[in-house]
Amino acid sequence: MPRLVLALSLALIALLALAPAAFGLDRIDGGEGAYGETSDMVVTNAGFILIAAFPLLALLLSLLQWRLDKRKEARKKARKAAARGGW
Repeated sequence: MPRLVLALSLALIALLALAPAAFGLDRIDGGEGAYGETSDMVVTNAGFILIAAFPLLALLLSLLQWRLDKRKEARKKARKAAARGGW
């Protein structure tokens, strides 16, 4: 219980400390944002990056899952062969 209270209090303190920055109260920039002035080309390029990134992410995660499944099946096969024993 004391760990939970400590963790919740630290989380609350961190959220309160970061709240002004989240609301943009640390500077007045006219609503321009961190990137700067955005144009239609910037938004279009960001969209193209997203269109390319999501299928690439799906491909990489699928390949990772395939390799992990392959390793799991090899481990299961080795365990089954070891449990069978014999010559």
